[in-house]
Amino acid sequence: MDFALPESLTDYLAELDAFIDDEIVPLEQADDNVRFFDHRREHSRTDWDRDGLPSADWEALLGEVRRRADAAGHFRYPFPPEFGGRDGSNLAMAVIREHLAAKGLGLHCDLQNEHSIVGNNIGLLLMLEYGSPGQREEWVEDLAAGQKFFAFGITEPDHGSDATHMETTAVRDGDTWLISGEKTWNTGIHAAHRDIVFARTSGDAGDARGITAFLVDPTSDGFTVEEYLWTFNMPTDHAHIRLQDVRVPHSAILGEEGRGLQIVQHFFNENRIRQAASSLGAAQYCINRAVAYANERSPFGRKLSTNQAIQFPLVDLHTRAAMLRALVRETAWKMDTEGPFAASQEVSMCNYQANRLCCDAADQAMQTFGGRGYSRHEPFEHIYRHHRRYRITEGADEIQMRRVAGYLFGFMSAGAPKGVGPTQA
Repeated sequence: MDFALPESLTDYLAELDAFIDDEIVPLEQADDNVRFFDHRREHSRTDWDRDGLPSADWEALLGEVRRRADAAGHFRYPFPPEFGGRDGSNLAMAVIREHLAAKGLGLHCDLQNEHSIVGNNIGLLLMLEYGSPGQREEWVEDLAAGQKFFAFGITEPDHGSDATHMETTAVRDGDTWLISGEKTWNTGIHAAHRDIVFARTSGDAGDARGITAFLVDPTSDGFTVEEYLWTFNMPTDHAHIRLQDVRVPHSAILGEEGRGLQIVQHFFNENRIRQAASSLGAAQYCINRAVAYANERSPFGRKLSTNQAIQFPLVDLHTRAAMLRALVRETAWKMDTEGPFAASQEVSMCNYQANRLCCDAADQAMQTFGGRGYSRHEPFEHIYRHHRRYRITEGADEIQMRRVAGYLFGFMSAGAPKGVGPTQA
């Protein structure tokens, strides 16, 4: 078995590095844009007087990066050539996401909002896979360029991890549907051009079938943002929204009526493996910085790195990162060769292990750096606060472990988005 990365991929990583050096780093250093990454980052990114939303300057800067990355041919990398992409595989995306995150904080890749010069762009992926011809005609180009965005209305206040018991309903009324219910952690709704709202259209609570995905205009009558939920790591774009008889046309259905959970599962599998790769990269960054600092710092006349109390925790983290890297790449390869649902068990393994690893690595880096590591003059507290959310929001650790247990103990079958799989998001 050949574990070497394809030469085309290693060449592309070098191409990305050159683009970052030539275009992105100078932009990051211009006009005090570094304020978004140094000790002022949380304050600079947050509009404290507008419900804690991302500041206009921050979002405009990210938009400029997307524009430059798209012009250089990077932003659409994972998509087919007919949509301006390079047909990047899941394996390539996992390697790229790890590579970029391992560089640390910067405009090239900011994990707080999934920003990257190589767009993750799950909304476009789902549109290409499930959109009708009319929907693709309307949305593909703007989604591909990062000029329009979809939010995802999945989670509900009383049903966080169990999508099959959602209380949001959609009732057919001639050629339209009336949607009523609530969603929480509806991320990105402040800038979204459509919200992919999942609602029960048939069946009973607990059924995997009977849930449908709708493209809902957030400016529709009856669509209300109740609040933005302030979090451990600001700014926030996570909304609690309410829908009261929001009317949408039948053509707003994304995918098949009653088969919305397949879209949910597809979204989670594609997003979780890439997010796991990013967490791995951020963890490796923390490990590398801590090792370098331990080799520089000499309290009591000896380098920190000579102490086993410093060595052993970092050795353990480095070993965990190496093992996880192998699993992430194998899982991404399996998704490429057998389909996005073929590796659901492995995706869950990667996800909860990567998120734990990143939090542990950031914590150890803080400990190695001492007081400065705890301050905002180093990035570790920011990395910890951000990645701690993924132990909940990308499917809690316990949900990921439950999914793995379902396969391990024979309660679930691999390769199909049914049974326990999609019911436990």
